[in-house]
Amino acid sequence: MGKYFGTDGFRGEANLNLTADHAYKVGRFLGWYYTELKRRAGDNTPARVVIGKDTRRSSYMFEYTLVGGLVASGADAYLLHVTTTPSVAYVSRVDEFDCGIMISASHNPYFDNGIKLINSRGEKLEEETISLIEDYLDGKLEIFGQKWDSLPYAERDKIGCTVDYVSGRNRYIGYLISLGMYSFKGVKVGLDCANGSSWNIAKAVFDALGAKTYVINAEPNGLNINENAGSTHIEGLCKFVIENGLDVGFAFDGDADRCLCVDEKGNVVTGDHILYIYGKYMKERGKLLTNTVVTTVMSNFGLYKAFDEIGIDYAKTAVGDRYVYEYMMNNGCRIGGEQSGHIIFSKYASTGDGILTSLKMMEVMMAKKKKMSELADELVIYPQVLQNIRVKDKSIVKNDTDIKALVERISSELGDSGRILLRESGTEPVIRVMAEAQSKQICQQYTDEVISLIKQKGYNQ
Repeated sequence: MGKYFGTDGFRGEANLNLTADHAYKVGRFLGWYYTELKRRAGDNTPARVVIGKDTRRSSYMFEYTLVGGLVASGADAYLLHVTTTPSVAYVSRVDEFDCGIMISASHNPYFDNGIKLINSRGEKLEEETISLIEDYLDGKLEIFGQKWDSLPYAERDKIGCTVDYVSGRNRYIGYLISLGMYSFKGVKVGLDCANGSSWNIAKAVFDALGAKTYVINAEPNGLNINENAGSTHIEGLCKFVIENGLDVGFAFDGDADRCLCVDEKGNVVTGDHILYIYGKYMKERGKLLTNTVVTTVMSNFGLYKAFDEIGIDYAKTAVGDRYVYEYMMNNGCRIGGEQSGHIIFSKYASTGDGILTSLKMMEVMMAKKKKMSELADELVIYPQVLQNIRVKDKSIVKNDTDIKALVERISSELGDSGRILLRESGTEPVIRVMAEAQSKQICQQYTDEVISLIKQKGYNQ
């Protein structure tokens, strides 16, 4: 992680530690850099950058300032308007853009925002390029054999233009519909759109495939994104599914790159369940290339035990869909993801896609003629407790000798019956403490002990 960019882009509270000036400068660099790369390759056409945003009030401010920087540097900016992160990745790839930008802070509250950068292959932007952006923000950019105290402005007919590109979003919707292998006619589906990016996309897809669609939290006002809604507050969808007698429910986050499910009984189906259900489905059909499902260190013990029982191998990466995707690409794996609902189907997408995930879970239900509860019951999840604590400096906490000794002691006490994990958030000033054990009481005891020591040391904010 760099000074500004974490595992999921440049994120912070709008106009506090992520400002309109930051966005303008990011646009200035990207517009100049990609146009200059083309010029040096003998191509004098402007760079093409596609931009999407979520429903936060500040997303419009960041969109306009990013566009201002891009066109000032000579690039053309194509606007998808309110859309999902995976749609930006899809359009960046299929329409051969030089770069894609998504303005979103994902599952964070409305006052936060972020700038996610995507390369021409629809993947997260390379670290080398992100390092150059950070150098430019800090006034120490050195590239193409020279130092750049400032970047040149485009002039006259070289100034970039802005293009309305809602057609790209519509094409993405068509792509999702094309992946539906079964009619959903007669199936009652609940969708929680988190008052975010999926609010005008998810229902259109499910309606087109024949479902009887019930939608909640699809009235964004700029301030209510993720507010008691979506995949991070799934209890609302659980209640909604039961009250309306629905067959299944799907909850997305603010930018719809993650999805969690709710079965017909109102029980939550996590990302680990999704990996198990679809991984097993792929293996049964001979589609699980390398016989491996990619997980992160946060996945549950129960998932690995279940994989062992059905003969599926698994890999564990650091937390973050960036690391899951990198492992998948380097090792030829077809499915991977996180407990939080970031699921990547590499045959169909280059990033986590919540709506795609919901379609794939519907596919398993329809193919096997089983209820979601029947599919999910095959996986026994170990009790788990996850506590977050905001801290002044994440690295100091992770490297404190007393805290490390405590974690080692707890690990020894748990042995093969559980685990304790301490990790830094990639997007917030937060340390996450997670324990898995044979009972929730044991998990709570150990996480409380670690949190208490962090507070005793004065590291908390």
